[in-house]
Amino acid sequence: MTPYSALALQMDCHAINHLSDRYAVDEAMQNTLARVDQLIAGSKGFIGTFSGDTLRLVVLPEYFLTSFPMGESIAEWREKACIAMDGPEYQRMGQIAQERGVYLSGNVYELDPNFPDLYFQTSFIINDKGEVILRYRRLISMFAPTPHDVLTPYLEAYGEDSLFPVADTPLGRLACVASEEILYPEVSRALAVRGAEVLLHSSSEVGSPRPTPKNIAKSARAYENMCYVVSSNTSAIHDSPVPANSTQGHSQIVDFKGQVMTEAYSGESMVGHGLVDIERLREARAKPAMTNLLARQRLSLFQSTYAAEHFYPADNLINEAGEVTVPDRAHFMGQQSAVIENLKKAGLL
Repeated sequence: MTPYSALALQMDCHAINHLSDRYAVDEAMQNTLARVDQLIAGSKGFIGTFSGDTLRLVVLPEYFLTSFPMGESIAEWREKACIAMDGPEYQRMGQIAQERGVYLSGNVYELDPNFPDLYFQTSFIINDKGEVILRYRRLISMFAPTPHDVLTPYLEAYGEDSLFPVADTPLGRLACVASEEILYPEVSRALAVRGAEVLLHSSSEVGSPRPTPKNIAKSARAYENMCYVVSSNTSAIHDSPVPANSTQGHSQIVDFKGQVMTEAYSGESMVGHGLVDIERLREARAKPAMTNLLARQRLSLFQSTYAAEHFYPADNLINEAGEVTVPDRAHFMGQQSAVIENLKKAGLL
């Protein structure tokens, strides 16, 4: 497989929280997607001219389309900011991917007809034909519903493979990790043991000249799973009460040895691009060595540990009648408090 260039596209986010009607939100989203198209076209042209490499893969930041809820209820955010699985936003992104000849990944708030009262934070991959080939729903979140919260009906609707999907593509086996899930080793490991070779990480994170938790985690996840990590961060977040430049920099590509190959500084940037060499990765995974951490895993040792019942429960949004309930922020705080109490009772805190 010929090495190809991947880009962690660092771009501004324009929050839609202040907009009063869905028409204005739809217009803002289309404006953002026009900007995405412009940035990809410009980046691809420069990368090809500067390095002679062909840009094949682009990862967009978390929140690039809407920013995040700032006090809106589940119902309010559904109406204001979430997009349909077959909506015009996906159609436009498919058009961009096809016209620019790239695989395109990002993260959005998405509606699901199987769960009409909820939404899911969804990372996606669109191929260079404009087709959505992968959807990964964020599994660990603080104040948003996840498939784990409605696990039984979610598995009935989509099956086990939907939780940790991996797409086998001409660019290697691609998978997505959402935002702060890079801090949870189990998520990336579950994808790696299903064959993932490139983790596409849409993020919106604190920018700092000092080591940050997410930046440390990116190198750790790449090294321990012998995979590439392409991580894209937002630059400024406009139209939000949060200081606009809190999220800056750290869009980067990390190789399968855990080494940061390239990293953007502040502002909108295409600096976070570099070559992904799947053949070298596969050679390293296939060679017996102390550094072959993937082949040395003894995962059966940990089954009983991970089966412990005092951690965060599945199906916590399913009531006694088997119906999906709509949570508020107090529900999520209550669940976390209950887990802490269970850990105390188990003697772990």
